[in-house]
Amino acid sequence: MASADTFTAVFNRLKPLLSAYAPHLECTADTADNYWLNTHHIMKNRKPLFFGAVQIKKRYVSYHLMPVYVFPALLDELSAPLKRRMQGKSCFQFSKVDESLFTELQTLTATGFARYREAGYV
Repeated sequence: MASADTFTAVFNRLKPLLSAYAPHLECTADTADNYWLNTHHIMKNRKPLFFGAVQIKKRYVSYHLMPVYVFPALLDELSAPLKRRMQGKSCFQFSKVDESLFTELQTLTATGFARYREAGYV
């Protein structure tokens, strides 16, 4: 199993992929193991629409990206290695730094943000 230092390195590498969009979103958590962003768009249940999060868990670091749930077509161009990292419909799990997958995730995050903006959520 990966060490806490490894998970911290993964978290610190993934967090900037989301924090780049923080000026347009609402940061609801920013700790050493949890970074969470919501949109200002309020849904029918009176809660803000979730954008994304990075969280250190017990066995992995999770990268949540809600635009891929809202717009599943965003996953059509995803590489097989990144698809294998998916858990559920909008979560990617990592236990070590993988620059090629993180670069692809950065592009996916940018595309997801653009789709949210087009839809009027941002």
